[in-house]
Amino acid sequence: MTSHLDALGNDRVRRFLAEGQSDGPVLVVDSEVVRANYAKFAHALPDTRVFYAVKANPDPKILKLLAELGSCFDCASVAEIDMALATGASADRISFGNTIKKERDVAAAYARGVRLFAVDCREEVEKIERAAPGAKVFCRILADGAGAEWPLSRKFGCAPEMAADVLEHAHVRGLIAYGVSFHVGSQQNNVGAWDAALASAAEIFRECERRGLALSMVNLGGGFPTRYLRDVPAVEAYGASIFEALRAHFGNRIPETIIEPGRGMVGDAGWIEAEVVLVSKKSDAEDEIRWVYLDIGKFGGLAETMDEAIRYPIRTAHDGGATAPCVLAGPTCDSADVLYEKTPYPLPVSLSIGDKVLIEACGAYTTTYAAVAFNGFLPLASHVI
Repeated sequence: MTSHLDALGNDRVRRFLAEGQSDGPVLVVDSEVVRANYAKFAHALPDTRVFYAVKANPDPKILKLLAELGSCFDCASVAEIDMALATGASADRISFGNTIKKERDVAAAYARGVRLFAVDCREEVEKIERAAPGAKVFCRILADGAGAEWPLSRKFGCAPEMAADVLEHAHVRGLIAYGVSFHVGSQQNNVGAWDAALASAAEIFRECERRGLALSMVNLGGGFPTRYLRDVPAVEAYGASIFEALRAHFGNRIPETIIEPGRGMVGDAGWIEAEVVLVSKKSDAEDEIRWVYLDIGKFGGLAETMDEAIRYPIRTAHDGGATAPCVLAGPTCDSADVLYEKTPYPLPVSLSIGDKVLIEACGAYTTTYAAVAFNGFLPLASHVI
């Protein structure tokens, strides 16, 4: 299998893994790849502020690097806010972007200087009125996730027709009705996916203007993909398409914009080295499907393989030889800890117990999704180089 990853990063990670001995799976993130990705976003959308989605990978070294590069931070909890502040970033570079917040957490964020909050209903507005008087709020709307490999549910956001009422409610209660946000779905492969959502945002701007409210900002969300087994459009293609949609729907009155890349910032910067624990079959020798058990699975950091939404590239020392279809599974005593059973994964026939495998593009949503010692297995170890 040919690696799609940058040779520099591959070599740096391989040297690091060769120098160390790990008794379990380990994630290694190449900071130079993160640096290059930030530069791509900054170049593709030069008038848009980057708010890195901390949830993707909150490693302090990654956050510190991004802060030094000028990134802002999209945070979902007070703990993530504290992580961002620990980099030296000022509170005005932080957005409390979760629409579901305890009132005491709103107050805690406000006490730390955060003044930008997401809402999607009147009840959330009222929490912020009480706990963060005078703060800026933006209303998240529902968006079509067509084209995304991991479409988002209706958990976050309101119908676009409701947004003006929510923002007017904020204004009446002394808050600053700042703008609109949406998310077009994670691992979004359609560069035009932002068009319909921006059309809705523009109509909300116009309706708010009719009500005497001057909105300022559109939060374009995340969704920018990482390459796994299939090619994805370049960041520049997303930037061009988004700018075209902004011009089409806002004309010469383009608002302030922000983006919240997570996967697209760190996904291709990380590699996981794992070990083959067992290779077996479930029936007689005529069954060509083998089961390959690794020392990492859904509960150890590979949760995004759920429903086989994400199929990671896997490299082995036996690549180039004959392959056979394999079901991959993790080491825990949970029957859900199976990775690729619906569509078995082709792996070398010579793969055997004790072999190491390198799982690529694992920089996002691995350490953050890893369970804390489920079945006694330690959380996924992580290094940033």
